[in-house]
Amino acid sequence: MSLHQARQPASGSKHRGYLARLTVISTLGGLLFGYDTGVISGALLYMQDALNMNAVEEATVVSALLFPGAAVGALSGGRLADKLGRRGTLLVCAALFLIGALGCALAPNVPFMVGARIILGLGVGAAAVTCPLYLAEMAPSHLRGRMVTINELMIVTGQMLAFAINALLDAVIHDAQVWRIMLAIASVPAIALMAGMLVLPESPRWFAIRDRLADSRRILDLSRSPEEADFEYNEIVAAADTARNERSSALRDLKNNPWMRKLLWTGIGLAVVQQATGINTVNYYAPTILERSGLGVSASLVATIAVGVTSVLMTILGIWLLGYIGRRRMLIIGFSGVVASQAILAVVFLLPQSDLVSYIILAAMMLFVAFVQCFIGTCVWLLLSEIFPLAIRGFAMGVAVFALWTVNAAISFLFPILVVSLGSTGTFTVFVLVNIVSLIFVSKVVPETKGQSLEELEVQFRTGSLPILSPARPGGEPELAN
Repeated sequence: MSLHQARQPASGSKHRGYLARLTVISTLGGLLFGYDTGVISGALLYMQDALNMNAVEEATVVSALLFPGAAVGALSGGRLADKLGRRGTLLVCAALFLIGALGCALAPNVPFMVGARIILGLGVGAAAVTCPLYLAEMAPSHLRGRMVTINELMIVTGQMLAFAINALLDAVIHDAQVWRIMLAIASVPAIALMAGMLVLPESPRWFAIRDRLADSRRILDLSRSPEEADFEYNEIVAAADTARNERSSALRDLKNNPWMRKLLWTGIGLAVVQQATGINTVNYYAPTILERSGLGVSASLVATIAVGVTSVLMTILGIWLLGYIGRRRMLIIGFSGVVASQAILAVVFLLPQSDLVSYIILAAMMLFVAFVQCFIGTCVWLLLSEIFPLAIRGFAMGVAVFALWTVNAAISFLFPILVVSLGSTGTFTVFVLVNIVSLIFVSKVVPETKGQSLEELEVQFRTGSLPILSPARPGGEPELAN
């Protein structure tokens, strides 16, 4: 049987339905990730008075979820994913989401709120590592791109829901404590994630590296045709044998294998440049930016929904484009667009304040979000789930996402301070310069992973033949698999 034949989609609605259910349930972690990071933008407008917060306390409440919360959660989540399994770690995440959401909703003061946001952040960080890993290892190679990037779609859907729910609650509940309801709503998908993960299986690759090969084959049979399961099982067994022979500790593996270190630095670089776009300045501060540009509180909350809708629609477009465009080219297009849209923002903030200028700012923000979510957000999480070898996959993903959340926290904390010091134009000019550097990085360093199994990629990285272009199908036609 040829490689091409082995990779044909699994036959029957049974397999497709199983993979669809698995994807929806596991990506509830992404939905919570998005909701919990997006809801604070509207809740802040009420919390400032309710909890008597000053500017430093406001920045601390926003950034506590990110650092130490999500950053530490990413590091520990990567190790947990290797020790407890991908499924077990997502169950832990669900519990953290539930405890954190209820804690935030009931917070009587700023220190309690910061503590609850840190707990929530632990869940966000661990889920950000584990969910893409779980999907990448559960997916057939021809569906990996779309299954993994559904998590990104759920993240931006969670953010859009947060913006929409904030605006709805602001319109129908005229109470200064409405922010508590905004934050409490996150407990509902947390319970759903916990219940759903109890019925989903563990990753076949995690079973294989622990020499539980019968379990590995049983899981593959749930979502593959017999021919496809045979081929992938043999690949997984060979990769797991190599990983077990090399495996001592992740740090020792990295010390002894320069090619692993190179991939880890590439992953850290990808994580850093994704956050260096400044995307979360929009996610966290969009209502505040628009309010300061002249719109009222309610108008700012409603206008922010447009940002959320843009994120969702452009992520869907990005998932579709991944079937036709390589990961590396997507990133180059994305960073080029980010540089251009942020340059427009820097110029628009020089115009005199008016409602018209506020809506031009909103349009420029939407353009910026469109490039990030369509071309960058979809690709970075996918690449991070693909490039690391099995022996260190959870640990390396955790380190990369730790870097992501650390940079996210730093930018989120410094953004309001930079706006005061440099003005909006100066701040976005800094982002333009940073993203020019990011564009150079992705064009020079990032490999192409499209159309290949995780095991094939590991062999190519090990031998130094990093793929730059998508492999060809027999006959010379470009490979369009995801």
